[in-house]
Amino acid sequence: MKNQPQQPRLLTHVQQTEKEARQRPLSFAVIRRLLGYTRPYALRRNVLIALALTRAVQLPALAWALAAVLNGPVLAQDWHGVLWGAAGFFALAVSTAVVFHFRMKLALELGEDVIHDLRSEIFNHLQSMSMRFYDTTKLGRVISRVTSDAESVRMGVQSVLFITLVQLGAMVTAAAVMLYYDPPLFFVVLAMAPVLWWVSKFFRDRLSTAYRATQESFSRVTATLAESVNGVRVTQGFVREDTNAELFGELVDDHAAYHVRSARLQAVFLPSIELNSQLFMAALLALGGAQVLLGQFFAEYAAQTPADRFESLVVFALLMPQFFNPIATIGRQYNDALTAMAGAERVFGLLDTEPERLDADGATDLPPIDGRVELDSVTFGYLPGKPVLHGISLTAEPGQTVALVGHTGSGKTSIINLIAKFYLPSDGRVLIDGHDTRAITGRSLAKQLGIVLQRNYLFTGTVMDNIRVGRPGATDEEVIASARALDCLDILEALPKGLQTEVGEKGGSLSLGQRQIVCFCRAMLADPRVLILDEATSAVDTMTEARVQAALAKLLAGRTSFVVAHRLSTIRHADVVLLLDDGRIIERGSHNDLLKQGGRYAHLYRQFIHASEA
Repeated sequence: MKNQPQQPRLLTHVQQTEKEARQRPLSFAVIRRLLGYTRPYALRRNVLIALALTRAVQLPALAWALAAVLNGPVLAQDWHGVLWGAAGFFALAVSTAVVFHFRMKLALELGEDVIHDLRSEIFNHLQSMSMRFYDTTKLGRVISRVTSDAESVRMGVQSVLFITLVQLGAMVTAAAVMLYYDPPLFFVVLAMAPVLWWVSKFFRDRLSTAYRATQESFSRVTATLAESVNGVRVTQGFVREDTNAELFGELVDDHAAYHVRSARLQAVFLPSIELNSQLFMAALLALGGAQVLLGQFFAEYAAQTPADRFESLVVFALLMPQFFNPIATIGRQYNDALTAMAGAERVFGLLDTEPERLDADGATDLPPIDGRVELDSVTFGYLPGKPVLHGISLTAEPGQTVALVGHTGSGKTSIINLIAKFYLPSDGRVLIDGHDTRAITGRSLAKQLGIVLQRNYLFTGTVMDNIRVGRPGATDEEVIASARALDCLDILEALPKGLQTEVGEKGGSLSLGQRQIVCFCRAMLADPRVLILDEATSAVDTMTEARVQAALAKLLAGRTSFVVAHRLSTIRHADVVLLLDDGRIIERGSHNDLLKQGGRYAHLYRQFIHASEA
């Protein structure tokens, strides 16, 4: 039987994405910067530290109080003392619970406040980044800074610091009490601590690796699921359901295997810690019991009575958990701290990424313009040393329509990116009414510029809300007037709730043509002096396009317009047609003039006519 041709395993690319470190060493610079976000909440933070230290003393105090009652009133058979001791223990327990409640409450509130401020700062910073940043940065990485990385920072603020304070404080307090009662016996207990630390570290390192692998495999599962849902039309169109299901099954099996390995390590780790604790308690009972029965092993403590030695044994038996349990807890917090360090470093790395300076020092606002646009010997490349535009020169007079034509990759979109000041030219100048775009602010230019792209984004909300993006202060009547001016009001009013129809996520409840019409209305409402249409009618059906063409004539009247279109029928009435190839203008002139020349444009137009008639 012949081997079947292997299907391309497209979904497995998510397994080969760049890996980011899940943990980083502790950095005091990062910690100091992170604590800076608690400064606006200094009172709450300081109260939290006080509560953590109070609880650190209360936990061993509970064990010590119990030991005192057992060694005192209970041993002396003093019923009155037992009742008072029980009441005192209960009061201490209640105060411990109250402190625990407020420590948890304030820690969660502090973590939420810090993460709120941090996420707001990230979002505001992202709004200031240039188009180059978004063209070169994966969307998933941007989102992860606001989600998983920010959550790691939250964990570090609200858990690691204060839990570590409590556990360290409880450990030191328990050690001080034991050292007071019986120094030799305490040093024996202290010698056991490294054993528990080593066991904890041995399993913690392996669990950390296993958890990291589990998280990475889960990320691959979710990334593949998202990719499969977004690409379901392609999947069904090419009958890839079985292949994709097989690939997804492999990823799920892989994730399950990592998860089982983590569970097995956890199943060995926890019993090992518990067994070690019991072994230490057995050793304490053997050594402490021998001291009680046989006398103190160290001469300097030989004067102690059996009752004193018994009292020390009870205190040690009750305080040992307060001394040993924090070792494992602090180890877990240390791992969490390293994870928080990694998240904080990535977040701060984004915040420290300086936005590309598109406005020169001393840039001024662009005054009201007539709309003269000029490119003077412009060379531009997205990457250094790799230009995509070569010496482009063109002039659009106020009110002219300039059509940009050419195959994909010829430089059409790069030209409009420069006009809109999404990028700056590597060489040459872009002039708006004689003002070099480097010397004017991008915001002032954007206010007099309208853009309708091939893939326009609609925000969650109604049709009216999305049209109002063009001019946020516009009234409902002005929004309706913009649609009426485009002769598209009836199309929008035919929607289930008219202009109050919810567009859905990314405009999913509207057809492609309806989405484009909303974007045309948005541009009409903005009333720009310079208008850019980038493949703006490519998603509109032929009948709708006929109506839109008439509306566009009104929209373009009196405005300088740059029209990019593959449908040559949309640019017949342009004042100037520029044919681009490999970043150069190879033909320019009116539609009719270029047809008469019989050059490349005429050839493209004949191809378009033949395709339309086919």
